[in-house]
Parts: sequence; C-alpha cells; structure tokens
Amino acid sequence: MLDHTPGRTLTPGRGSRNESTRRHNLSTVLSLVHHGRGMSRADLTRATGLNRSTIGLLVADLVGAGLVSERAPEASGVGRPSPVVVPNPDVVAIAVSPDVDAVVLGVVGLGGVVHARRRVEFASVPTAAEVVSAVTEHARALVGAPGVPERRVVGAGVAVPGLVRVRTGVVARAPHLRWQDEDLARPLAAALGVAVAVDNDANAALVAETLFGATRGRSSVVYLNGSVSGIGGSLLTDGAILRGADGFAGELGHTIIRADGERCHCGRRGCLETEVNLQRLEAAATEAIDHDDVEASLRAQDSGALAEEIDRQVDVLGRAMASFVSAFNPQAVVLGGYLSALHALRTARLTDTLQDMAFSPLADSVEVLPAQLGDELLMVGAAELGFEELLADPGSAA
Repeated sequence: MLDHTPGRTLTPGRGSRNESTRRHNLSTVLSLVHHGRGMSRADLTRATGLNRSTIGLLVADLVGAGLVSERAPEASGVGRPSPVVVPNPDVVAIAVSPDVDAVVLGVVGLGGVVHARRRVEFASVPTAAEVVSAVTEHARALVGAPGVPERRVVGAGVAVPGLVRVRTGVVARAPHLRWQDEDLARPLAAALGVAVAVDNDANAALVAETLFGATRGRSSVVYLNGSVSGIGGSLLTDGAILRGADGFAGELGHTIIRADGERCHCGRRGCLETEVNLQRLEAAATEAIDHDDVEASLRAQDSGALAEEIDRQVDVLGRAMASFVSAFNPQAVVLGGYLSALHALRTARLTDTLQDMAFSPLADSVEVLPAQLGDELLMVGAAELGFEELLADPGSAA
C-alpha cells in the first residue's frame, strides 16, 4: 500500500548532479513534464539546473519506461529547436470520489487528461464496503473499454469528504457519509491490484487547482468548496498542503460562525456550512436548482426570497473568508462548487465584505478566484494521489 507522505511540496524542486540521486532527478523531470503537460528539453534544463546531456539521458530513460515521448517542436525560426517531452496519457490512475448519493470514478492519464468518468448512484448513503464494491465493478470496464488504447494503471486515489489518516488510508470520520474508522485503502488495493492513496476531497481539489487550474504557480492558497455534503476547505502554505498535528487541518466548513445557529452534522451548532449551504438556497428558490449548473439556476431565479438568501449567504461567506485571510495571509482564495456561483452572482458584494472585514492590510492583494477545472476537479485531484508513487520513483514504479 502506498505510504502517502504529508507535507510534501507540490513543486518538483531542482535536479542534482550527484549520480547517486538519479531517482530524484527522474522524479523531478517526470513531475515537471506531467504538471506542465509537456516541456522542451531546453526548458527542463533551465528548470532543473542540470546540463543538457544529463537531461538527455534522463529523458531517454523515461521514454524507455514508456512514461513520456518526444515530438518535434513548432518551428521558431531562431536557433536549433529543442524537442518537446510530453507525458504518456495512457499511463493512468483510477480516481474515486464518494459522496452521499453516489460515487464518481474516472480514468486519468499523465498530464491530467481525464479519459473517462462514470457516476454510480445509490438509493441511500453508501457504506464504505458498497463504495469498494462499486469501484471494483466499474473501474476495470472504464480502463479497458472497447475501442480505447491499452492503458497501464499505476495507482488509484480516493478523495473523501471527511477526515482521513493519509498514511494508512483510513477515513477517521466522514459525518455526511456516516463513516468512522473505515479502512478504504487496503480493500481497494486488494481489489484493484494497485497502490491506493486516500485523502480529504478538498485537499485533492486544491492540489488539482494548484497544479493545473486557477492557482497554478501560487504557493499560499485558501480553498473552499461547496457541495451537497457541505463546505470543504484546504490550505496551501509555502507550497505544501497544511496538515496539522493529526493530518486533519483545513476543516474550514466547521468554523463556528453563529453559536446559536442550526445543529451541524458534526454535532455542533453554527458551523459555516450550516449557514452557507445549497439546501437553504433550494428552500428559497421557486424552482428546482440544477446541481450541474447552479449558477444558471440561481441567475434565472435571482429575485425575491432567493435574492435575499443569496445576499445573506454571500455576506456570511465574505466574513468567514476575511477570518481565513487574516489567519493565513494567502495569495488567493479559490471557490469551488456552488460557492463559485455565489461569487459569480455577487462578485462586488463578496469582495467588498472580504475587504471590509479582513485585518488590514492582509486582504489588499488577495485574489478571489473561481475554481477552473469544473467536473474534472476531483477526478484530477484524486488521480494525483494515485500518481504519487510513480512520480516519486519513476524507475521502480515503471
């Protein structure tokens, strides 16, 4: 089973000229190519600090392992063009995202390419065993679907809305799923025949957005996501996911906003996700809200009681964001799920509330950004967990 190491920075780092660190150099080059969705040899030389001949040898090893390929660059007309190294999209990880009414699974190739995605619905909240069974049944069909190229599965990742012990793959507590101390990694690894890593879904989403989406290149980010399961949160600090003493940091949806508020699934009262949630919006709406396009549904009904509820939720969200900005001093706050719809509908109101309530001057330069990856967000994030072993040691993993 994969020993998922907390605290590792998302950036590949620099290369080393010491031949004993060939493993590190292979990891660095493959990570750069994977996260960059392709890089020229010249750019790899600059990014790693290694010389051209060393880069050539490392690329040749990765080509031989079937992890990358090279293609001719577009003609620039200046100097000798450098070959472009691209990741092999048919080297894949299985991505899994369980929720209260379904499990979504996908097949994702190197470079963050989502090849296939399937939603398996349940009549009631699924147990961990039911999720394992559904993934086992459907994953092989997705990987080996008729008419698709042969793909090599190198790992699997699971993004869970709850507290996860990432080193062991045990879900310590997922209130919405009603899971407690559920070992997810071992039974899935046994069923799929590959290493399995498990993490909180917001952590996985933030990794995806930082490597491929809205916050690419940033090192300090607050991420908030709104779904039917509530509000998930994650923190990127100095280029690494903030884990905390027990690995559970980032539960921003359970920040107390109103001490006398409604009871939360966690057992306390007045959590952020009890004040800002999709269910309250649905109660105020005159027509059903399309969960696949929340923004369009809200925009079409943006008047009366629903408009008032949107305003109220935006104000509460803005105050909460101000507290997070004051505490963590991020470069950006990224909003996913229906929170990005609230941002789109009340951009100025949300930004003004954040600026008014934050401890000056901490919010002066912070950006508020919508997540970019849409439906692919958790698939890409979960797959990154599945790729970790390969990226750490391309030689042995290949």
